[in-house]
Amino acid sequence: MSTSADNIKFMPKLILATNNSHKISEICAILSCSGIEILSARDFPDFPQVEETGKTLAENALLKTRAAWNRYHLPSVADDTGLEVDYLGGAPGVYSARFAGPGGSFADNNRKLLDLLRGVPEHLRTARFRTVIAFVDQVGGEHLVEGVLRGRIAATPIGEYGFGYDPIFLVEETRRTLAQFPSHEKNTISHRSRALTKIRAVILRDLTGLDSINEP
Repeated sequence: MSTSADNIKFMPKLILATNNSHKISEICAILSCSGIEILSARDFPDFPQVEETGKTLAENALLKTRAAWNRYHLPSVADDTGLEVDYLGGAPGVYSARFAGPGGSFADNNRKLLDLLRGVPEHLRTARFRTVIAFVDQVGGEHLVEGVLRGRIAATPIGEYGFGYDPIFLVEETRRTLAQFPSHEKNTISHRSRALTKIRAVILRDLTGLDSINEP
């Protein structure tokens, strides 16, 4: 968030414990408020590299945000998100980002998932995006919230926006994939938005002592 040079050193700081540019853009847009300097892994040359060894989304989110807090002792936020497909017993779940294997692209992950669901009828393609947000506050206290978006898996990728599995995730009660929602629309309905909305007041209260801040 841009600020004047005179004020930036006095502003409370919040670290987004990720270098994923898509997540940074979404989280900044949803959390955006005046009076807080939002930083990310891109602002630190020695940002800790964390292996996501947790067995749950919550464990992985805490691993990332706790590593940032331990190194810089600044309030930190991290998320972990999984796509859970009912027909596949909840897979890919915690392995969503690496479903197609190490180094696999978004397109590789989508292709593998569509291959596994080839021939499966629409009513059996139900799924949900689940995001867990972990926030470690100024004194090291841990806070966890969850956001869920329900839908179905499309037969083919559709849409030009978003990232990850967005082109094949049909939002419940719509005929649109998440990739058909421009960012300003997606940020009002997404799983990540729902989780951040729950934690936003906690973050603001910790950093500023207020439950809300007037937007510029």
